[in-house]
Amino acid sequence: MMDADTMVLPRIGDAAVEDPWGEDRPRRSTVRAATAAVTRWRIAAWLLPAVLTGALGATRIATAGPSAGESAARRAATSPWQGIGLTGDDIALGPYHLLLRGWAELFGATDLALRVPSLLAMVGAAALVGAVATRIATPAAGLLAGLIFAALPTSIRYAQQAQPYALAVFAAVLATWLLASALDRPRPRRLVPYAGAVLLLGLCQPVALLLLAAHGWVVLAFRRRDTVRWLAAVAVGLLPVAALLAVGVREGGRLASGAWPGAAVLAATPGELFGVVALGGVLAGLALFSLPLRYPAAICTAWALVPALGLLALAQAVPVWSAVNLLFTVPAWAVLGGVALARARAAGALAVLALVALLAAAAQLPA
Repeated sequence: MMDADTMVLPRIGDAAVEDPWGEDRPRRSTVRAATAAVTRWRIAAWLLPAVLTGALGATRIATAGPSAGESAARRAATSPWQGIGLTGDDIALGPYHLLLRGWAELFGATDLALRVPSLLAMVGAAALVGAVATRIATPAAGLLAGLIFAALPTSIRYAQQAQPYALAVFAAVLATWLLASALDRPRPRRLVPYAGAVLLLGLCQPVALLLLAAHGWVVLAFRRRDTVRWLAAVAVGLLPVAALLAVGVREGGRLASGAWPGAAVLAATPGELFGVVALGGVLAGLALFSLPLRYPAAICTAWALVPALGLLALAQAVPVWSAVNLLFTVPAWAVLGGVALARARAAGALAVLALVALLAAAAQLPA
């Protein structure tokens, strides 16, 4: 008779220990290396887009011809303080003209000096685009989103113009990044800087406050318990802007310049918004792969779509439809594009990124 195989039963105290000797655990050095690699990717996700935007925006910033909207900015920068009002034909220009007047006092009123705030704002926006995409997805998505945003012709164009639109783009990205942070770790104090970003957004471009409709949809859909605190923060940020708008409208000022949304005007919007129609098509195609209605990517989904629908509804009453009034939604499309490319194979992502760069470069060539 053969002896049965001996079976060694573990002691009850050892039952929960799968690897008592620690042989299968990752070495501390490996964990530290992986953490360091992730940290480097997170830094690259905002640093490289910022550097690229700065380099592209600085190209020809001093020699580019003045745009139609820069003449008022130049007059404001060289006018006495008493000659700059917070009201006027376009309500949004008053606070920006005050900013330029103070800037010119410190750095002069040359074309280059007056355009530097826009360049700095676009550089900051590119960095935050990478940070937003990293938060909702991965550092790779953040890097790709930031590079897409930096390459867009409209990012470069408005980085080189003394107009408030670049600052509005920065404020929109900042507000969205702060909201995502506040919703991930709900604390009342986290909404204080968000209120400041809302104030900055309203002072730069009042019509860009349509972004709050997108933020409100996200809060109601996914963080309903934080609705009251969010509304309080929005109210704090909106009160000064509302007072300014009330005075401006009472004196005959306009909320924003634009046109009635006819078929021809709507058809021209993608080309004006992204710099070339083909780029709009590429980003829209990428967005189809990253438009889920679930948190956290829903933040950018709402950011890209809800303000456009709101502006279209508003334009039925007053002629405010304009691509520049939707410029603050461009970062959302870049984030959605970066998220989509991060899910693709490396070769495919690089090919699409090269296509975006090629189309953007072609749009920058003189006609």
